[in-house]
Amino acid sequence: MATTEECRTALERLSDNMAGANGDVQAAAALDRSLSCRITDLDVTFSGRLENGRIKVLDTRPGPPAQKAQIRLAMTGDDLVAMVDGQLNFARAWASGRVKLEASFRDLLRLRTLL
Repeated sequence: MATTEECRTALERLSDNMAGANGDVQAAAALDRSLSCRITDLDVTFSGRLENGRIKVLDTRPGPPAQKAQIRLAMTGDDLVAMVDGQLNFARAWASGRVKLEASFRDLLRLRTLL
């Protein structure tokens, strides 16, 4: 089972990957939205912002997010690490329910490029 620190590191690597992206991926990541990532098996939530193509983690707290973010992710720590490592396909994990993504319809349309 991934630790909280491994999950934070995975989010930082995901942020670096997004910042280095080009074309449609870069445009999709250029949203300015509040973001939460709930790690279900650790019962911890990382909250922050997606801005300028990067994820900024501003808070880590036990349990569910304190406020409803505009983009909400939920998954196990192992699934987060596996996705960032390229071992788990996000679209398949989302379609099978292993990963939950909630956002406005408009944001989902923009984010689909990242999938």
